[in-house]
Amino acid sequence: QVHVVESGGGLVQPGKSLRLSCAASGSIEAMSAMEWYRQAPGPGNLRELVAGITRGGSTNYGASVKGRFTISRDNAKNTMMLQMNSLQPEGTAVYYCMAEAKEIEGPWGDYWGQGTQVPVSS
Repeated sequence: QVHVVESGGGLVQPGKSLRLSCAASGSIEAMSAMEWYRQAPGPGNLRELVAGITRGGSTNYGASVKGRFTISRDNAKNTMMLQMNSLQPEGTAVYYCMAEAKEIEGPWGDYWGQGTQVPVSS
């Protein structure tokens, strides 16, 4: 099995910064893309892509975070980070990590963490 765990969430004031981490572990033979998603509270809010990074380091960002958030990863440790600057109240959400991984002697799959809450409020 592949396990994905996020950490680093917590209450943050508007305009401040926060750094999230994601770690994948378990029976991993190989990894590919890793991505951050978020889902704002309230009915009808869908999970949206925040940022993604390939194994080679190519990145892409959602329009609302471009220029403020930075995604990075450490392939040797199977970890991914999200540096979030100038957070605003609309950034309040549960942030999820997704890792595309291949289990040893198994198929490729998308593995999700349980999420970490980031409330942005004064």
